[in-house]
Amino acid sequence: MELFSILGNSQRLDGGAMFGNAPKALWSRWIVPDEQNRIPLACRCLLVKDLDGRNVLFETGIGAFFEPALRERYGVVEPGHVLLDSLAAVGLGHEDIDVVVLSHLHFDHAGGLLAAWEEGSPPRLLFPNARFVTGAEHWRRAQHPHPRDRASFIPELPPLLEASGRLERVEGEYSQTLGKAVRFSFSDGHTPGLMLAEVAGVVFCADLIPGRFWVHLPITMGYDRWPEKLIDEKRVFLEDKLARDVRLFFTHDHDCALARVTRDERGRFGTADEQPVLQGMPAQPSAGVV
Repeated sequence: MELFSILGNSQRLDGGAMFGNAPKALWSRWIVPDEQNRIPLACRCLLVKDLDGRNVLFETGIGAFFEPALRERYGVVEPGHVLLDSLAAVGLGHEDIDVVVLSHLHFDHAGGLLAAWEEGSPPRLLFPNARFVTGAEHWRRAQHPHPRDRASFIPELPPLLEASGRLERVEGEYSQTLGKAVRFSFSDGHTPGLMLAEVAGVVFCADLIPGRFWVHLPITMGYDRWPEKLIDEKRVFLEDKLARDVRLFFTHDHDCALARVTRDERGRFGTADEQPVLQGMPAQPSAGVV
């Protein structure tokens, strides 16, 4: 079993929105904004090759499904479908993926499921041989979005996933599709039912912790529906991963894919052993639950 970081299309979004109530004087020391106050963001996916004989992709990034005007509005940098190129670079096509795990269905995490935009063509689902695994509670949210985050969903995507006949909605720690190889936990602070996947000593942090700088407990995004709850969830999450030496995989950090959790003498969380890319990293034994 080997782990790879797989880049999808990147974005540039408003730094103030990404750092919530943190002042620009603070967050601009971490990531320098451009003249429009936007910061660079990755849409990074985790590929696990030979997970019980299957290729498993955790998330698909934002993809290239937006029409040009919306691509500009949401700061998508590349016009082509970068995820497909990144998979090709490790010897795979989207047809070779056996399972796609979706932490949630916001467009910057699930848009890569769709083919690139073509004028006059309806949205088309890629990954014809994959089973799609997502959380049951979040699936219900995607079916009936709140006005707070309705614009974050792709209306055509849930019907396409359901019509595929290859969708599993997970209720507990494990899925029928992946068994005990992948352990799931859930968070509500960013969006109801956000599903966090742990595999081989690595946890996909999704939007609970988008990158290194959000490891600091008070830092949340303006996009989070319930920031105080998210902070409480993040504390429990990080304490557990620190105790079990589970590494954090970041989807939106523009230059860090993986890091270990640290905690200083004041109790403040941080990161160490930061890795910008994973290129066939051997899987580590799963850490025990404490």
